[in-house]
Amino acid sequence: MLATSVVQAASEAVGWDALPQILAKIKAPEFPDRSFDVTDFGAKEGGEVLCTEAIKEVIAACVKAGGGKVVVPAGRFLTGPIHLQSNVNLVVSKGTTLVFSDNPEHYLPAVLVRWEGEECYNLSPLIYANGCENIAITGEGTLDGQGPKWWEWREREGDPYRVANNIKMGWAREGMPVEERVMGEGDMRWCPTFISPINCKNVLIEGLTLIDGPFWNVQPVYCENVTIRGLEIINDGPNGDGCNPSSCKYVLIEDCVFKTGDDCIAIKSGKNEDGRRVGRASEYIVIRNCVMKDGHGGVVIGSEMSGDVRNVYAEDCVMDSPNLDRALRIKTNSERGGVVENVYMRNVEVGQVGQAVLKINFFYSDVDVGDHTPSVRNINLENVTCEKSDYGIWIKGYERSPITGVTLINCSFNNVEKGNVLEGVTDLELRRVTINGERVH
Repeated sequence: MLATSVVQAASEAVGWDALPQILAKIKAPEFPDRSFDVTDFGAKEGGEVLCTEAIKEVIAACVKAGGGKVVVPAGRFLTGPIHLQSNVNLVVSKGTTLVFSDNPEHYLPAVLVRWEGEECYNLSPLIYANGCENIAITGEGTLDGQGPKWWEWREREGDPYRVANNIKMGWAREGMPVEERVMGEGDMRWCPTFISPINCKNVLIEGLTLIDGPFWNVQPVYCENVTIRGLEIINDGPNGDGCNPSSCKYVLIEDCVFKTGDDCIAIKSGKNEDGRRVGRASEYIVIRNCVMKDGHGGVVIGSEMSGDVRNVYAEDCVMDSPNLDRALRIKTNSERGGVVENVYMRNVEVGQVGQAVLKINFFYSDVDVGDHTPSVRNINLENVTCEKSDYGIWIKGYERSPITGVTLINCSFNNVEKGNVLEGVTDLELRRVTINGERVH
């Protein structure tokens, strides 16, 4: 009877009381104690010889033996895309720089990806896995995505990136079968993501430094039980998001440092028609002990959130930069739609942000032209401090669908230049909240 009562109490836990139960479901995979050195399979140090095939062979050998570690030893190695398989831990050793080719031809044939919230076939991510269990990328080495050449292509005259993206969005609107949405050649391609496992379980990404990724840096898609720990992500390129879980369940992001050209962490669940077609939420996401430097936002939800986002926890983080725009941001519109609920942030120190500590915006990209009105509810901040910002709280919901249940407890925002913006919000609760030294409740 006692055991039954304990289980029942745990299942009914809400808010921060549910966190231990969530963390208990997130466990890093373990691997057999056997190692395979890539140089034993023909990989050449020095960064001049492409090692793609050698790494492919050593991964296959590791799988055949029953799994283990594929080790890239100290040195500089050049490679094309790496496709992980189940029960393989790719170890990038201390003193190693694994450099990824910037030749798009090396990332063909195209593979299934979710690119900016819509499924299609595009250039392979630099590190990729599809339908695998027990995979990892670990070590103290550096992954170099050689982003500048990719960024130069994207910024070319004629904006091929935007043209291709409009075509992809049209395919999704028309309901084209995913297997027919094939990109990847000529101007019909997008920059590949850096690390993107899709449809995987039991994933660990730990300890590495990522620099100059072509596009989003770490993007697990449709994954469950994911641990992302101890990464340093440095990327000031366009759309250089740090970590973007997309329709994932039970994700832990901890002890990471972000200095990015876009959102540090952005939680997503699909875009418009395609997100609603897939219909998979991102849920049970835990973020803790991270440092957010540059970026559009520290913890962000959206804008691709058409499949819903719920049960997000962020605690014990530090955010501070004139080039960091917001601490907590939720962005959507009536084309995206979707529900965001049960978001909790506590014990976060913000030195300064360029715009607002909390921003919730239903008019993202100035759009309110769709038939999919979003809902945002139960957003909680506790013990969040900020020393400089334009706004403390910036909220714009719809009159037809006000943002509800926003609660701030024991928060202090200093040197706020423009006060608050509060439109389309109900059930706003402020307890022991000060702005520029004055109580505002």
